[in-house]
Amino acid sequence: MTADLVADQAHRTPPGPSRARMFSLLRKLVGDRLALMSEAADHGDAVKVSIGPKTLYVFNHPDHAKHVLADNSANYHKGIGLKQAKRVLGDGLLTSEGALWREQRRVIQPVFQHKRVAAQAAVVADEAAKLIGRLRAHAGGDPVNLLDEMTGLTLGVLGRSLLETDLTAFDTIGHSFEAVQDQAMFEMVTLGMVPTWLPLPKQVRFRKARDQLNQIVDRLVAEHRSVTGEDVLSRLIASAKAETDPRTGVRRTRDELITLLLAGHETTASTLGWTCHLLSQHPEAAERIRAEAVAVLGDRQPEYADLRKLTYTTMVVQEVMRLYPPVWILPREAQAADTVGGYEVPAGSDVLICPYTLHRHPDFWVDPERFDPERFAAADTGDRPRYAYLPFGAGPRFCVGSNLGMMEAVFVTAMLSRELKLSTVAGYEVVAEPMLSLRIRGGLPMTVRTVSEKED
Repeated sequence: MTADLVADQAHRTPPGPSRARMFSLLRKLVGDRLALMSEAADHGDAVKVSIGPKTLYVFNHPDHAKHVLADNSANYHKGIGLKQAKRVLGDGLLTSEGALWREQRRVIQPVFQHKRVAAQAAVVADEAAKLIGRLRAHAGGDPVNLLDEMTGLTLGVLGRSLLETDLTAFDTIGHSFEAVQDQAMFEMVTLGMVPTWLPLPKQVRFRKARDQLNQIVDRLVAEHRSVTGEDVLSRLIASAKAETDPRTGVRRTRDELITLLLAGHETTASTLGWTCHLLSQHPEAAERIRAEAVAVLGDRQPEYADLRKLTYTTMVVQEVMRLYPPVWILPREAQAADTVGGYEVPAGSDVLICPYTLHRHPDFWVDPERFDPERFAAADTGDRPRYAYLPFGAGPRFCVGSNLGMMEAVFVTAMLSRELKLSTVAGYEVVAEPMLSLRIRGGLPMTVRTVSEKED
């Protein structure tokens, strides 16, 4: 975007759908949020959308994303959905701001340093081997809900790699987070107009799930209190002891652990689910991954050094996260008036950066709806703007666990493809459900065959 064009656009209001379309947009907000964001993107790279009492500024250009998320990030705090998220996550790393966020990041950051992530490769490989064993038991039989299996896998990795504990005893974690996400999204799409004290089934389920999560993290802390180490849980407990008010320490530890449990398993489980589904639709890609896994790994488990050698598998995971980014929306609220791409943004405005639509922007992605891992080959990425691809966010709030999540997705995909063939059940409609992460609605039933089995 040239300087002259920016100057010409200064103080302009972004275009967008008319208020006459408000009820249509409200229906999409409730029933098809991805269509709502795609429709907004059709109006241009900067769009103003009025829905009920809300006015949204939607920016869909890499330069806009860079400005909001990185260059002027201090002016943009977490936005729409923050109140709902805080009902579960409190002031955890995903929801806090300012000095508190910086302190929380300082406490957690060392656990995700390169050397420590590399040391967790054996944990990831071991949990992947357990998953393969569970799935192999279903070979030739009835379909298995792969999302449940991926949730079990990612919780297993999370517990052992970050908390140095076994989370298999807490088999309600996945369902509890599903319940709280359902309620959080319900509150967002109803614009907070439904009182939270009403005994609606969804809200009763939410309160029960929130209580279960609080009990789980309290138990984790109690069992770990006498342990010292460099894992996240030990560091959080030590940080809590430094608080002058013990109640504040307890609350912050609980908030951080619940946040970690959600962020540490949900996004990777979703990515792996989408990966398995897309590979079942593109068997040629699955065969290339299988061949690469055999060439690089043979019949052994992967080690950290293998990550850079599994190049095609990495490209596949990157392409999956382009089409179905686990964090599909990045809501912000402008603290002070600003200008984004030449458009005026008043103080207090709700600003949205949507990786789902940005990853499909036709100016930066050729045939953007097509599954094409080759677009991530090194030779093809040179001219693409850095902020055209945001699977882990950007700027200071770039996902702290991105390296661990990427290693987990690549290793699991390679090991699964080497041993098994997974097929989405014929006729099953796989629908993206944009909640706090972009998950598959209703689960993912898949049939399992070993690589040696012949198709009927």
